[in-house]
Amino acid sequence: MTLKKAIIVPGNGAGDVEHCNWYGWANKQINKIPGMTSLLRNMPDPVTARETIWLPFMEEELKCDEETVIIGHSSGAAAAMRYAETRKVFAIILVGAYTSDLGDETERESGYFSRPWQWEQIRGNVSHIVQFGSTDDPFLPWEEQEEVAKGLQAELHKYSDRGHFMNSQFPELINVVKKLKEAA
Repeated sequence: MTLKKAIIVPGNGAGDVEHCNWYGWANKQINKIPGMTSLLRNMPDPVTARETIWLPFMEEELKCDEETVIIGHSSGAAAAMRYAETRKVFAIILVGAYTSDLGDETERESGYFSRPWQWEQIRGNVSHIVQFGSTDDPFLPWEEQEEVAKGLQAELHKYSDRGHFMNSQFPELINVVKKLKEAA
């Protein structure tokens, strides 16, 4: 398998994703990597981020496939994990990943947390799994981020000062994408 494409799947409620968090910046940086194409699109159903809408969009519109790294942030990380349960992709990079609806109505409505996670299927469908998490995330308990890392046997990049990864730049992410491209 080879790596040709990155798809950035934002968190819910991101608005115009090109100007939100590190998404637009990372999209530009990845597009500078020789042999790589990066896609960043405003997602349909951006507030609730329903699995029944996002996963078909990722497959049909964004064309996530075996030559794709899905970079998912927050709700986008949940979407990346559910996508990889039933479809092969080159890699997933999870930023601010979690395992439950956290008691939040919108998260519950998204559908991602309505059943157990299929860690083994995800690992079987993905060649590389990298996770970024921070112990000071104001939205996600560290225990849930750890549960994802253990379940997926992810390469965990653990921080204590990055919150929910809402900075305007994210150089560590670009370094991981470059390494994945070189290893492909």
